[in-house]
Amino acid sequence: MLTSASLPETIPVFPLPGALLLPRARLPLHIFEPRYLQMVEDCMKTPTRLIGMVQPRSGAGEGKLNSIGCAGRLTAFSETEDGRYMVTLSGVSRFRLMSEETGFSPYRKFTVNWADFSQDLGAAEADPGLDRAAFMSLLKRYFCEEELQTDWGSLGQADDELLINSLSMLCPFGPEDKQALLEAPSLSTRRETLVTLMEFALHGGSSEDMM
Repeated sequence: MLTSASLPETIPVFPLPGALLLPRARLPLHIFEPRYLQMVEDCMKTPTRLIGMVQPRSGAGEGKLNSIGCAGRLTAFSETEDGRYMVTLSGVSRFRLMSEETGFSPYRKFTVNWADFSQDLGAAEADPGLDRAAFMSLLKRYFCEEELQTDWGSLGQADDELLINSLSMLCPFGPEDKQALLEAPSLSTRRETLVTLMEFALHGGSSEDMM
């Protein structure tokens, strides 16, 4: 298990709009661009096997990234016959981008600061304010509206963090909404944001209307 002392100062960064990784959650990725194939190969040679997931900043110009992302440990890897990689990242901790490393790497690397997110390395969070019956009722209406399918039995039995974080990652929200869910300071705040986004979608709104 990684500790604050074992987190590296510099990590490779994978900018991907709409892709959200949260601590203790898992994100499957399909890697096919040569520079990111190289990133995965290099990552597997490091002790921590960390890759930082960061969303590009909307409307801020090419190459601009949001300042907060989440690092995941590469915990599953397979290669297809045509040379693509199927990997899984297990969320470890959020971070704040500090400065970009310069050099000859085909992918981007940043010096990062983990200090604001020390709670990410602890035990799973609970959400004492979660009204599960009301939340599941809203969720069923949202899934019906969006024509989404799920295993309701497993979802109903999931603990607070797994339930809220999995939905934050899987629901088809826009990049700005995904960033708001990532930056939520607590599980309760993330659930409140999630509820707001689902209610807004059910009332026919869009992310642009909320901005």
